[in-house]
Amino acid sequence: MGSSKGITLIELLVVILIIGILAAVAVPGYTGYMQRARRADAKTTLEQIRAAQEMRMAELGSYTNDLAALQNTWGASAARVGDYDMSFVVANPNSFTAQAQPWNARQVGDGNLFINHRGEKTPVDKWAK
Repeated sequence: MGSSKGITLIELLVVILIIGILAAVAVPGYTGYMQRARRADAKTTLEQIRAAQEMRMAELGSYTNDLAALQNTWGASAARVGDYDMSFVVANPNSFTAQAQPWNARQVGDGNLFINHRGEKTPVDKWAK
């Protein structure tokens, strides 16, 4: 008998099935990893805004709503960083809350991040990862 060369249809289907199973496991893990990586940029920026606000508080005795002043004088980041828009609210001269809000569809499902003048970070589960 002669030997045949090549692969059978069954062997090809088994290989395709294995690749499909690996992709079904890997793609959601990769997507979550990328979402956490983009979130890290927002967390760093919120920390920079908080630090700039604290420097301003130490020098002038109050927080500000002026992001441009924080950028120019105290080194805060830009209003848009990666997939997030940065904003903050100064309720009174002694308190503020900064927010990172996703603007890109790939990050919107991740939700907003917040930090306040006391350093309290919410939602806690997003800051922990």
